[in-house]
Amino acid sequence: MGQRPPAAFTKQAFSSVVLGCVAAALVSTAALGATQEDKAEFSVKAGALTFSTAPAMPTLKEVTLSGGSQTTNTTMTNFGVQDATGSGSGWNTTVAGQSGTEKSAVFAQYCPTTTCGTDTKGYVAGGATLPANSLTLNSTGASFSAQSGSTGTAPTLQCSASCNVDSATAVKIASAAEKAGMGTWLTTGFSATSLALATPSTLKVLSNGEVYRVNLLWTLSTGP
Repeated sequence: MGQRPPAAFTKQAFSSVVLGCVAAALVSTAALGATQEDKAEFSVKAGALTFSTAPAMPTLKEVTLSGGSQTTNTTMTNFGVQDATGSGSGWNTTVAGQSGTEKSAVFAQYCPTTTCGTDTKGYVAGGATLPANSLTLNSTGASFSAQSGSTGTAPTLQCSASCNVDSATAVKIASAAEKAGMGTWLTTGFSATSLALATPSTLKVLSNGEVYRVNLLWTLSTGP
């Protein structure tokens, strides 16, 4: 009984393979359907550099005279900065005593009510004063905490060796380096001795509800 030549068998097998590949390709193309390139984009609008929580000095503790010079401590209140500029330029915060109409850059005798004996409301002309740099801030142990999901490098407080608060010139209290301090940051961790008020033995006792008061100007500026 004769056999089919091998050449004929090989040709038939090859044809079957080709037909199978073509069919698979047709099925794959039919399943794919179509493609479409797309894109997504957005723009960014700059916000502002502001105090998220404005600096506000606490009421300083009452001074009880001891017959000598002394230091009275109070805990500094927290303050916050929001850098929504998106510039990454950094920022800094300074404070200084503020002079001008109805202001005093040093602690001075002040009447907080309509009248205080014979004095009227406001700073008392020729009244008692303290020298500049009587109030200092020490930020040891304090730091900035990220708020509102802010990330990146935190700003830093600059008063680990104490800063004069009632200074005649602006003193840097905190700063953020370039590309740092972006977002919202709040101070935390000021100690019970963070504010120190130095008073001399010659401190005058005030009557009729008068107090010693100083005006301060906090400034938030771009750049570290």
